[in-house]
Order: sequence, then C-alpha cells, then structure tokens
Amino acid sequence: MREHAYPPLASVANRWETALKTRVRHPADLGALLALCARRGQTKPTPLLLRYEAGGYNCLHQDLYGDVVFPIQLTVLLSEPGKDFEGGEFLLVEQRPRAQSRGSVVHLDQGEAVIFTTRHRPVASARGHYRANMRHGVSRLLSGERYTLGVIFHNAR
Repeated sequence: MREHAYPPLASVANRWETALKTRVRHPADLGALLALCARRGQTKPTPLLLRYEAGGYNCLHQDLYGDVVFPIQLTVLLSEPGKDFEGGEFLLVEQRPRAQSRGSVVHLDQGEAVIFTTRHRPVASARGHYRANMRHGVSRLLSGERYTLGVIFHNAR
C-alpha cells in the first residue's frame, strides 16, 4: 500500500513545497525516499497497526520520527463503527495564525482511508501561502475495540 500510494502523494507534496517556497523536493518513488531516510539514520519502518479498547485514545500529535519527514500520511479504519466500537473518532486540529485552533472530526466507515498532512499544509492567504500546523489523534473509545492501519511514508530513527 505504501509503495502504490506514494507516487501521487509525492506529486501533491511537491506542489505544497512549491507553494510554501521551500527548497525541499520529495523523490518520485518510495524507494528513493527510504534511501534518503537511511542516509539520515532513519531505518525503522513506520506503518502501524493500532488497537484501541474502551477508554483508550490517541493524544493530538505529529508523526515526525527524524529529520526526513514526508508531509502526507494516511490512516485506514479496519473496524466497523457502531458494531465493533463506539466513539474513537479520528480528529484533526489546525492551528491558525492569530486565531483559535480549528478541530474537525473525520467519520470513516470500515475500509475507508483518510489522507492528511503529517505536520503542516499550505493555506492560501492574501499574501500568498502560509504553513497551517496540523495535529491528529483519536477521541476516547466508549466501547468495543477499534483497529486502524497507519501508513507513514518516511522511516524512523
């Protein structure tokens, strides 16, 4: 999944870097990204199988893991909401300049994925683009068990 999803996301990531006027350019294929990670000491694969039980949650965070960070990742919900678990919504929080943070809940059905930014994304403004910092997490699970596949493209130290 990592290998097939990466190329179109690399194209999006490079457009983001251009909009933000950075010098960063992401390789066209996953193998080249992982080679770059290895040169920087990031050799641990990062895809995650996450399990939550009643009372469990995941605090708002960013999956950085080293100097090389691919700016987009995805999560696939493996469990069926309403049958396997209650609660446990996927959360995104955007920090906005000179304004309060804005939170969103992403409702997923079993087998659906959400593609989201790892740490920030470009947002158009009157003066060009700015970096909107983002964090993600999972709200408290009320009952049952929730399984999720997390696909992070860069490796960890």
